[in-house]
Amino acid sequence: MDFLPANITTYAEAHTSPESALLHRLNRNTHAHIMAPRMLSGHVQGRFLAMVSWMIRPRRILEIGTYTGYSALCLAEGLAEEGRLITIDYNEELEAFTRSYWAQSPLNDKIDFRLGQAVDIIPTLDESFELAFIDADKRNLSVYFDLVLDKLRPGGFILADNVLWSGKVAKPVGAGDADTQAVADFNQRVQEDPRVENVLLPVRDGIMMMRKR
Repeated sequence: MDFLPANITTYAEAHTSPESALLHRLNRNTHAHIMAPRMLSGHVQGRFLAMVSWMIRPRRILEIGTYTGYSALCLAEGLAEEGRLITIDYNEELEAFTRSYWAQSPLNDKIDFRLGQAVDIIPTLDESFELAFIDADKRNLSVYFDLVLDKLRPGGFILADNVLWSGKVAKPVGAGDADTQAVADFNQRVQEDPRVENVLLPVRDGIMMMRKR
């Protein structure tokens, strides 16, 4: 999911602030023990998420797609003093693994994990958010976008991951490739949506950054 030459990726990592010892262990053990470790944000993207959070200093962050909790820890770094991050995932099998790493972090009390389907949970949230990160199933990207935008404060930011989809969105979409079509449709919809300003960043597998007008 990285389109840069390997030597450029290595150079970028070498000139990016290192991940913490806890994040390094979580990164390593996710790759060693959990299926589909490419879903992990990883070093450079994780530092990017943390940097954005630090710039905004949000009181509330919403994350859709927890996986093993790496990105939640990164995003939580920049929370305001009384801030809180709500993260949603349906995979109960990863909950114990994920929580075991959060428990080792001073940010643990700032993370509120909700187990279930995001389309059911988000409408029930009596919160407004300054920052949201969407990293979940791609066929529902546009659905999540609408749900999140309704909960976002004016001037707030949404980050959506994997919007380059291994480069497939820049090619003709094959018949029956519903995931690629969903990502391509989402990108085009965001581009045409007057409610947001946006920039597609070729970071790792692509991050769409949006600001609510």
